[in-house]
Amino acid sequence: MGGGGTDGDGDWAVLPFPPRLADVTLALVGKVGSGKSATANSILGDDAFESKDSYRAVTGTCQKRSREFHDGRATRTVNVIDTPGLFDMDSTAEHVQKEIAKCMDMAKDGLDAMLMVFSAQSRFSSEDEKAIESIKLFFGNEVLDHMILVFTHGDVVGGESSWNKKLTDSAPAYLQDMVNLFANRVVLFDNNTSDMRQRESQLKKLFCAVDFVISRNHGRAFCNQMFTQIKEMHPVSMSNKEIYDDYLKQISKMVEEKLNSTIARLENQLHEEQKARQAVENNLREEIRVLKDRLKKAEEEAEEEAKPGSSCIIL
Repeated sequence: MGGGGTDGDGDWAVLPFPPRLADVTLALVGKVGSGKSATANSILGDDAFESKDSYRAVTGTCQKRSREFHDGRATRTVNVIDTPGLFDMDSTAEHVQKEIAKCMDMAKDGLDAMLMVFSAQSRFSSEDEKAIESIKLFFGNEVLDHMILVFTHGDVVGGESSWNKKLTDSAPAYLQDMVNLFANRVVLFDNNTSDMRQRESQLKKLFCAVDFVISRNHGRAFCNQMFTQIKEMHPVSMSNKEIYDDYLKQISKMVEEKLNSTIARLENQLHEEQKARQAVENNLREEIRVLKDRLKKAEEEAEEEAKPGSSCIIL
């Protein structure tokens, strides 16, 4: 968890970072039970979000909290958006579109970094892979430039050296590729430790990764066309509930349309993959049929030659 970046950059620890942003917005995304809320609390330094080890959702809706901290050079503000399990299998389309709309409203000026949170003690599944691919499809590939991988339960896996060995020896190919791609944007977190020095150390690593992302993107937050539209639509005043509710309905509609197009692309991609697999299977069946025909013909010829009087004898 160090080394080169996605395009051959050097170790983030020695990069000449520009002046750091005074105000940073982070969104935490991941499955139920991955440790999103606990990680958000570690970043904020208090129990701002309800958190517990559970396979049931603790975070029911997007929430945003902020704190000021001194990074050794200057005082900064970090805004943390904790999201529910947006890409869990049991999440309804209506719930997903509503929560994505809320998240984008909370980060209407854009996201400086998106933290994809996984549990280091759980097997990286096809569902985890689909979550990353769904985010890429929905937001576009450029979202990867703003993404950081955070693995929780660092205490369970025995620290970074043991975790790195586990990744190398037994992680699925997709996860290994992602870790290699995000070489300087992978952080192992222990949210249970009471060791303040360890807490400070892992927070420092996280913010080094955040500042690396900001540096690589020249200080520009992730802000695609939808973020721009949401910012333009945002009410001047938030005090009128009717106006604000109408605004939320509008952006929910935008998200719904985007989700529908994303689902359509996924279904089309799946259909094309199934067609390609079917073509391969058909080709294999044809090759097997040809081989069987050749084998049968060879056997028949061998039997014919083995019959009495089938050989030509020259006296």
